[in-house]
Amino acid sequence: MKSFILKIIPHLVLVEYGKYKQYRLKIKIIKYLSTSSEFEEIEKDKIMNYLKNNSFSIFPYDFIKKYNPRDIMVYTDNIYGMKYVIHENKRLYFKKAWNKKRIRDYYATLLLEQDIDSPHRYETKNFHVNDGDVVVDIGIAEGNFALSVVDKAKKLYLFEVDKEWIEALKITFAPWKEKVVIVNKYVSNIDDENCITLDTFFGKEEIDFIKADIEGAEIELLKGSQALLSNNKKLKIVMCTYHNQNDAEKIRQILDKSAFSTEFSKGYMIFIYEKMFDKPYLRKGLIRGIKR
Repeated sequence: MKSFILKIIPHLVLVEYGKYKQYRLKIKIIKYLSTSSEFEEIEKDKIMNYLKNNSFSIFPYDFIKKYNPRDIMVYTDNIYGMKYVIHENKRLYFKKAWNKKRIRDYYATLLLEQDIDSPHRYETKNFHVNDGDVVVDIGIAEGNFALSVVDKAKKLYLFEVDKEWIEALKITFAPWKEKVVIVNKYVSNIDDENCITLDTFFGKEEIDFIKADIEGAEIELLKGSQALLSNNKKLKIVMCTYHNQNDAEKIRQILDKSAFSTEFSKGYMIFIYEKMFDKPYLRKGLIRGIKR
């Protein structure tokens, strides 16, 4: 349910809860912010002002208004029978069962997530994939981030378990198949039939950049990557921190102990899926780490 709401609904507006429930939710969040001392005053004012004047959004900032699904062109590949969009001058394919409207809505969300002002943006001016990097994308889904860096990367490892996404990924990355490896495994802190640790998978191989968005399993990933985190001297890592309430601080502590300098992405995401309507939280979207 979380993934559906976060990825499919246009502009991340929770329309299925109705206008009255959205209104109630906004009032609860505004009241929560107005009495909280956890957040910077400027940031609180910005979020409260947005909520007072706009529909509810997980990203409570004006930048989301730049992305309209109706502006997105969706094409059909008659050879594969699959639809795609042009993403940074390359074809990005989607699940075969998806219609054009669903793809437009989903892709608009991908674009706003990677807006320069988004709390969910992976790269910045000073934190990015470099030419010749070995890149690991964990929880890749459709692969928009990997496709953005594929020309720079020396090698790309794509971890995904959804068979429908794997089908699309194979077509998207066919032009670069000599340097792209698709791995049908969960990344965790155990090794079994369905899961693997990064320490087991990579051994002593040098890795330069890791991106992870795995629905709250980021800490388990880190626990299974202690050797990799210690042994790779130029490693950069960017991970989602919003899925669980205390993940931001827990992940920061783990990376700090592994000799990473860290920073959080700008702004906040409003996360409401735990105890819906009872206690809304503002959470940092991502943490970025660079090995010291």
